Amino acid sequence: MSGGSVPDSLLVTGIGELGLEGGPAALLIAGGQVAWSGPADRLPEQAGGERVDVGGRAVIPGFVDSHTHLVFAGQRAAEWEARMAGRPYAAGGILTTVRATRDATESQLADRTRRLAAEALRSGTTTLEVKSGYCLEPAGEERMLRVASGFTAETTFLGAHVVAPEYAGRTDDYVELVAGEMLARCAPLARWADVFCEERGAFDADQSRHVLRAAAAAGLGLRVHGNQLGPGPGAGLAVEMAAASVDHCTHLSAGDVEALAGSGTVATLLPGAEFSTRSPYPDARRLLDAGARVALATDCNPGTSFTTSMPLVVALAVREMRMTLAEALDAATAGGAAALRRDDIGGLSPGQRADLVVLEAPTAAWLGYRPGVDLVRAVVRGGQLAAGSWPGRGAAGIA
Repeated sequence: MSGGSVPDSLLVTGIGELGLEGGPAALLIAGGQVAWSGPADRLPEQAGGERVDVGGRAVIPGFVDSHTHLVFAGQRAAEWEARMAGRPYAAGGILTTVRATRDATESQLADRTRRLAAEALRSGTTTLEVKSGYCLEPAGEERMLRVASGFTAETTFLGAHVVAPEYAGRTDDYVELVAGEMLARCAPLARWADVFCEERGAFDADQSRHVLRAAAAAGLGLRVHGNQLGPGPGAGLAVEMAAASVDHCTHLSAGDVEALAGSGTVATLLPGAEFSTRSPYPDARRLLDAGARVALATDCNPGTSFTTSMPLVVALAVREMRMTLAEALDAATAGGAAALRRDDIGGLSPGQRADLVVLEAPTAAWLGYRPGVDLVRAVVRGGQLAAGSWPGRGAAGIA
């Protein structure tokens, strides 16, 4: 089966581990969805169509990366080097990317985004969320979202990323621009709106609430960047506004954890950012033990987490945040789906979209056991081979 052909049905057999359930197992795909999955000895007799044997390899759901900033221009390697030499992160480097992104053409932005989206796909990501936030003026933010919408339906308006340079010292005026003209131009291209809410270095609770209320009135779902730089109002505001997720969650109070555990707001953790800024990792164990829903995502951006690799994020979560492999894999798949309020992705149950990853490994534990190694043999998205190759067959092309 090539990357461009979709059989009426496809039976995947010889699965050594399906999700985290031991094999041998099988999975039937029909019409781009999972039609059946389970132990091979319970395979329905009528299951037919094209067959592929994965030879004892593990099969997991496709990763759901619910927090990325893939549309940008330029790079910030010098900033990363300075941090590694001891300079702390303080969010100001965003304006470096703003200048480069404003100067880039739409075609240039689309080319960069295409390369990064293909890179993410090759590492097993089958669903991406992509934010704006690197132009900070109406036409540019609209342009970013137009590019993002060419790669995903999960587009997020992030005009309230930081204050635009021409509005320095006039934060309230900039907030009015974001909640007014900028939102009006961007809402038709976005599913979500996000705001960077911090005690210092971004937008305070009242400013953030104003943007989120305007976005909700425009029909957008809500997300929050919160509690990354220090303790602050982000997590509480996300719960108050019934946001789908609050992302980063590096500095949470006991009250924040309790509020998240009692809400429908997902705590999305982004350990790639802590890895790249030498900051403390979020306390995933405290959130999970309290009963909060947790997701993992890459936060792919040019300044503080320039990675598209969800396998790396899973390995960091297990090693640095005391998550079990089962918890990390769930957070990187079903948790990401919950953060996007989707139930059609993130798993391998009948009726879900057939998004799956065949690993060059007998179990999913190898994602942490062999960090930094490319273990992705094949990626299937919507029932179609999208990257890699089936065992014994040719490779798929990537557009």
